[in-house]
Amino acid sequence: MSEKDPPVVVMGVAGCGKSTVGRDIALALRRGFIDADALHPLANKAKMAAGHPLDDEDRWPWLDVVGDALARCDENGVPPVVACSALKRVHRDRLRAKAPGTVFVLLHGSRELLQSRIGPRAHEFMPATLLDSQLATLETLESDEAGVVVHIAPPPLEVTANALAGIRRV
Repeated sequence: MSEKDPPVVVMGVAGCGKSTVGRDIALALRRGFIDADALHPLANKAKMAAGHPLDDEDRWPWLDVVGDALARCDENGVPPVVACSALKRVHRDRLRAKAPGTVFVLLHGSRELLQSRIGPRAHEFMPATLLDSQLATLETLESDEAGVVVHIAPPPLEVTANALAGIRRV
């Protein structure tokens, strides 16, 4: 893996478009894509489905699995793009411990916009009622973290273009 091909995490709260933008970024960069939601253990999925937010003790083993996946390069030595909430600095630090040099793309939008996106969708284990707990938990990227904040109000293709431009700047 080279500095020109750092691991990428598309992060944010539910409804921000992590999976959609992450897939689009992976396609543009010709990389594999992993949705960290698929890596949650059944106990985490059941807890969220019941309307209870995860705490850090629930997240640590999951983040370790996500970090391992993030650090795994393809046959050409290129790491994947991973969609993962990574809400707190300590979560991102845990991922960076497994995959140094990771670049984070924080998808940011107003609560109203996020709620409008979550409201009509059906998600396997993430009810709309958990949005407020995620917003309360979210810690924005700090100045010493490699990453970019991208606003999600524009159309998806523009959001992806802005994210790709930010990745290139980092």
